[in-house]
Amino acid sequence: MSGVWLVADVGGTNARFALVDGPDGVPSEVRSLPTRDHPGLAEAAAAYVDAVGVRPSAACLAVAGPVADGTYHLTNAGWPKGTLDAVRAHLRLPHLDIINDFEALAYALPRLGADDLILIGDRAPAADAPLAVVGPGTGLGVAGLIPTPSGWVPVPGEGGQVDVPAATDREIEVTRLLRAEKGAATAEYLLSGAGLARIHRYLGTLDGDPGEELTARQISERRDDPRCDEALHMFCGLLGSLAGNAALTLGARGGVYLGGGILPRIADVLRDSSFRARFEGKPPVEDYMRAIPTALIVHPGPALVGAAVRLAQSLPDMEPA
Repeated sequence: MSGVWLVADVGGTNARFALVDGPDGVPSEVRSLPTRDHPGLAEAAAAYVDAVGVRPSAACLAVAGPVADGTYHLTNAGWPKGTLDAVRAHLRLPHLDIINDFEALAYALPRLGADDLILIGDRAPAADAPLAVVGPGTGLGVAGLIPTPSGWVPVPGEGGQVDVPAATDREIEVTRLLRAEKGAATAEYLLSGAGLARIHRYLGTLDGDPGEELTARQISERRDDPRCDEALHMFCGLLGSLAGNAALTLGARGGVYLGGGILPRIADVLRDSSFRARFEGKPPVEDYMRAIPTALIVHPGPALVGAAVRLAQSLPDMEPA
């Protein structure tokens, strides 16, 4: 296995690494390392390589943050900015790609099957038109995938940093509190793990009863608590509006996929929420929006799959030994 590829999905909380033997290979030796246990990306990747005892011939590391001109910055990991050249030298790799994590997710979309998805609505995505992926986790990611005569082309960006798409009076009040606290009404501040906790806290402030501060996991587990229930439904409604905005901007007629670590835990809430109504509610183009499928990704490691696809494109003449 000395010629295998190293792939990674590095978020603000955890860095998941795996080995693959080609773009169609199933990730093996999958391990998750807490980012707080390592000073940077190179050190985390080196710790994994040392632990599995395999020297990869190439690697693609997908990171949660902007990547441009040979530099990267994990915005929620507490790591310093870094360069591709420094990581490649540290790992002694002949080839290294570093891409945005949602770019990797986008690469994976055409390879996801029916068992990897939960439909939110009555239509399945179709890989014959532009696609989009939106996902709340430690942060909020957005990317597109465009079909071209020479193959799929990802469109990464920092769509999580757009403004909160507040629509109801209650959401507007929550957004007002967000702006007062953070100085900006950035979508990621509400549509993320910390954002769900923030919504719950703001609802307590609006009700004059702050109560106990809860984590996103605690909120998702307390469905019978009225404030937790309201926070979850507000979260899903806001996400529906944001996903609809992404679909309109990218022309994602093939479908909008939902990723990230939060939504699979609240799939039932998502289906029963206003997500789909808010997604479609874009006058005067409601009919256009109704025709766009939405689906929740439940594959255990889609960004790892996408990283392998990227390597196959950047190394077209190279196959793992």
